[in-house]
Amino acid sequence: VNPTPQGTRALLKMMYCPHCRGLVSVKPCYNYCFNVMRGCLANQGDLDAEWNIFMDSMLLVAERLEGPFNIESVMDPIDVKISDAIMNMQENSMQVSQKVFQGCGQPKTLAQGRAARSVSESGFSARFRPYNPEERPTTAAGTSLDRLVTDVKEKLKQAKKFWSSLPGNICNDEKMSVGTVNENECWNGSAKSRYDFAVTGNGLASQVNNPEVEVDITKPDMVIRRQIMALRVMTNKLKNAYSGNDVDFIDISEESSGEESGSGCELQQCSPEFEFNATEVTGNSNKSDKKVNTSAAASSGSSRAALCFSILFLAMQRQWR
Repeated sequence: VNPTPQGTRALLKMMYCPHCRGLVSVKPCYNYCFNVMRGCLANQGDLDAEWNIFMDSMLLVAERLEGPFNIESVMDPIDVKISDAIMNMQENSMQVSQKVFQGCGQPKTLAQGRAARSVSESGFSARFRPYNPEERPTTAAGTSLDRLVTDVKEKLKQAKKFWSSLPGNICNDEKMSVGTVNENECWNGSAKSRYDFAVTGNGLASQVNNPEVEVDITKPDMVIRRQIMALRVMTNKLKNAYSGNDVDFIDISEESSGEESGSGCELQQCSPEFEFNATEVTGNSNKSDKKVNTSAAASSGSSRAALCFSILFLAMQRQWR
């Protein structure tokens, strides 16, 4: 999202106009910086509500990977269970065979039967052995997936309210403003004095009375609006995944394109829910489509020519005979 001319002008006034007054070492006031950044990031501030809901949905799905739902804890002892099953089969082979014969009938005997292998020849004892729970490696944080889920949850919690706190994070930089310490010794937009205007809220609608940046609240940025819709779509998918419902994620990236992707989804038939990511490359995509159509037509024509040549060759071969 490119900055608006009004935002660029306000930022230029805040950072460089004190130099023209000879106030080279004077930094902008903290609240002054707040108003400028909230005006410049007015559209981004509207992402905050849907972003926080998205983060909460991610946290819910992360919790599904813990405890009894941890796929690693489920799959890790599976070889031990297979080993126990094989050993149980070997120890109770007669009883199991009788139950199978009762349910399925007696098998027909062959004239030349295979020679029965002994347990030592089967090779099971070398790969599968009795399981001892004390042999399983343990760590303070649990399995590796547990650690990953814990790290992800911490990062997700830190990412909440990212867009609403973005102006404050920028203005807290010592290069951008004086902070809240020297409120009387800062650049207020016109002189070295205290900044008296109130700080506006986040979001586009709150900028109607912004004293520093002229924001047209009737013209929201369409890229931001599409991203809000994308967050809603992904949040809905995550909630379905948390509830145990099947979720279809369509990957339209370049890595998944081509005949070997196995997606089974034609470009015209795919859901258009992620088309907002390609809004700025429409012209290039049209050119690429033409190239694809041209190459497809060429390959189709060459295939037909090869087929006709093969039929002609077979007919001539039969005539020669």
